[in-house]
Amino acid sequence: MRELVEFLAKSLVDNPDKVSVKVVESDKSLVLELSVAPEDMGKVIGKQGRIAKAIRTIIKAAATREGKRVLVEIV
Repeated sequence: MRELVEFLAKSLVDNPDKVSVKVVESDKSLVLELSVAPEDMGKVIGKQGRIAKAIRTIIKAAATREGKRVLVEIV
């Protein structure tokens, strides 16, 4: 999951070297915290959050195949 989020984010931004994904495990779910350079934040979020929603949908579909619950947070 971490690699998939990282790949998607690096494909969208101008500074792919500043993309990082931190994994936080909780009781029932896995939280992926995506951080990018401040100037690339708009590219990852998109107009009205459409790109962020699309990233979350892709990750949710991949997690469902593996029987997991994964949340993506953009920080």
